[in-house]
Amino acid sequence: MTTEATTREPQATPEIDTLTIGVGGMTCASCVARVEKALKKAPGVKTATVNLATEKATVSFDGEACEIDSLLGAIEDAGYEPRRETAVFDIVKPGTDAAALQTALEAVRGVTGVDVGAAGAWVTVSYPSGTVDAKTLLQAASAAGVDLKTRAGSADDSVDLARRREQRTLLVKWLSAGAVGIALMLAGLPRGIEFFRDFTTVQDLLVSMFLLALPVQIWAGWQFYAGAWKGLRHRTADMNTLIALGTTAAFAYSTVATFWPELFADAHLAHDHHLGDRPPVYFEASAVIIALILFGRWLEARAKGSASAAMTRLLNLRPKTARLLRGDREADIPVEEVQPGDLLNVRPGEKVPVDGVVAEGSSAIDESMLTGESLPVEKAEGAPVYGATLNRFGTFRMRATRVGRETALAQIIRLVEQAQGSKAPIQRLADFVASVFVPVVLLIAAADFVIWLLIGPEGAVIYATLNAVAVLIIACPCALGLATPTAIMVGAGKGAEQGILIRSGEALETAEKLTTVVLDKTGTITEGQPRVTDVVTTAGTDEQQLIRLVAAAERGSEHALGEAIVRESQARELDLPDVTGFEAIPGRGVRATVEGRRLVIGTRRLLEEDGIDPGWLAGAGDKLTAAAKSLVYVAIDGKAAGVIAIADQIKGGAAEAVSMLRGRGIRVVLLTGDNEATAKSIAAQAGIADVIAEVLPDEKAAKVRELQSQGQVVAMVGDGINDAPALAQADIGMAIGSGADVAIEASDITLMRGDPRGVATAITLSRATMRTVRQNLFWAFFYNVALIPVAAGALYPVFQSTGVPEGLGFFFGDYGFLNPMLAGAAMALSSVTVMANSLRLRALA
Repeated sequence: MTTEATTREPQATPEIDTLTIGVGGMTCASCVARVEKALKKAPGVKTATVNLATEKATVSFDGEACEIDSLLGAIEDAGYEPRRETAVFDIVKPGTDAAALQTALEAVRGVTGVDVGAAGAWVTVSYPSGTVDAKTLLQAASAAGVDLKTRAGSADDSVDLARRREQRTLLVKWLSAGAVGIALMLAGLPRGIEFFRDFTTVQDLLVSMFLLALPVQIWAGWQFYAGAWKGLRHRTADMNTLIALGTTAAFAYSTVATFWPELFADAHLAHDHHLGDRPPVYFEASAVIIALILFGRWLEARAKGSASAAMTRLLNLRPKTARLLRGDREADIPVEEVQPGDLLNVRPGEKVPVDGVVAEGSSAIDESMLTGESLPVEKAEGAPVYGATLNRFGTFRMRATRVGRETALAQIIRLVEQAQGSKAPIQRLADFVASVFVPVVLLIAAADFVIWLLIGPEGAVIYATLNAVAVLIIACPCALGLATPTAIMVGAGKGAEQGILIRSGEALETAEKLTTVVLDKTGTITEGQPRVTDVVTTAGTDEQQLIRLVAAAERGSEHALGEAIVRESQARELDLPDVTGFEAIPGRGVRATVEGRRLVIGTRRLLEEDGIDPGWLAGAGDKLTAAAKSLVYVAIDGKAAGVIAIADQIKGGAAEAVSMLRGRGIRVVLLTGDNEATAKSIAAQAGIADVIAEVLPDEKAAKVRELQSQGQVVAMVGDGINDAPALAQADIGMAIGSGADVAIEASDITLMRGDPRGVATAITLSRATMRTVRQNLFWAFFYNVALIPVAAGALYPVFQSTGVPEGLGFFFGDYGFLNPMLAGAAMALSSVTVMANSLRLRALA
């Protein structure tokens, strides 16, 4: 018997794409659940997260198994509108092959429509917002042999335009509905009825009220009917369903009572409506309810715009044009057309168009939009510069290195969008409640109607109807849906303004629970660059001359201590002479001749080996060594001349950062590969009590794991490169650096500035954000739990025997039943309250 071995090819791991799509038409948490469910059913979709506050869906999917069109179709099939953008390009040489251009552009992933204009002079490209950038389209056209030019001002920011249009429409509708509602309320008052009786009949008055209320119901309330119809088609219900049913019930009852009053023969016994033996009507209730809900939607739309203000400011930072240099010629071109390697000219007062390096000239750049640091940064030849930063003074030329979606600003915008669109674990309860909320409310309203119809006071049909209407109107899944995402959106935006980039809502929630912060020494607590701190010289030796001679000998050295001395000479603006007879002694130092003088530079042992007695400098050196400083002894012409102390100094804000963390009840640990004496010296300067020293880079993750095993919730703060394993192991990894130099991808939170105080600021922000989330969730749950029973008539037994106090009659009528108009006002203000509470985060210092 033989056995054949079969070799199986390893299956390739499918490439997972992530796409963020704008979604229009969502109004409440039930809408969010519906869109998520529809997207998750699409083939190849791994995860789908929908955010009501940002009105966006973030989808992770297998790029080979799922097309973008199927995602857009899933959203449309659920009854909502995937938002699209358009870009217009001029064709440089009109009359080129339009079919080839159209084919090339349609092949770009994400493009949903291409329209080549008359005579082939321009082309319009449509795509879901955020899926395609202009550079990709330009490259696709170029590959087809067609050169395009971005039309100035043609970028259609459809999301912003749609939001402004929505706000204008809501404003017009709620003002119109409100005016009609007030008129109907005045007409229904006793004095109003008496006034109209002088020249018309009650029937004519009621018909006039019907005619006034009808356009409010149909025109102003149309969006509720449209939303309810979409839900009905997909066998679901949402907030639109509740509003449409509630207002229609009040309007329909009033219409029947107006034209067929005999159907409600005993309804007038409910209480005196000054209509004689006619049943009361509630046209004003349906109109005012619609006006109040539209007013709430208008306030909510404005608040959403305010909540996303940080993102809007980031987007507005993007430069529009660049000055391209070709030979001696300079041309202004759209920034989308800049290619890596292009030489660009930047004048004073202009924004740097893309990321690059200074090729010629120097300047001072305001990088506050990137790091939060207000002081301009000096830039010389070879220095990196970042797109959207502001050139304050000199003119310089730069070589483009990163353009389009690869620039530091583009990465920041993507990271902030990702955070604002993510969900925190705390939202799971709200999502679950929202998934069953509307069906439960519909059941409560139906049961409430039946109960009051059977056991209600005289005119029971009126009270049964009004109570059911109040239940339908007052229930607010909208507040549940907005409670978490609005706070996270504002918190993440506030963080971006302060140079703190938060990757997700989960990172925000975890950061609030931190008990221990582990700080890497180099680059986090210290500057990360050794500097000369002390210069001790013997009698007759000039300090400036000593630095000048030693720096000359060390020029070109790759040793960190030598480089520090050379930088010191540059800071003192010293001219360095030429060197002869240079000799490097590994592990000891160097010997060299400078201006005819023989120098021995290095350790004390090197001097002693050359028979040079350091004398009293040895004692001075011991004191400097005790302060965790590295020493360079110097002898000139066979005599000890001085000792130079070098140290990696702690950052200016390090001690304050540690104090801030400890003030928040957080344990601070210093983690370093340095020896224990040096580590303790640095820790003492920063005010850190716990030190873990002599740890190799690959051991740092194990030390973090050890702290976690003690029940600590740990944040690791490092440079994001050689600390990557520890950053990944920690509950929260914080990469600290400056601008684009930081390894953004390695961390949960990125501190764009090198200031360690940002660690405490990030934790403070997370605590404030999560506190706001809990307040929002409490309000959303409390509001619904407390007021739905009131709307259902729970106060009837309270007022049954004593009657409703005179001052509360408008609120609770004769028997303790909530006025449906107040139910509409409460529902409208509930979501606005959540939004306003979240916006308070913008006031954080």
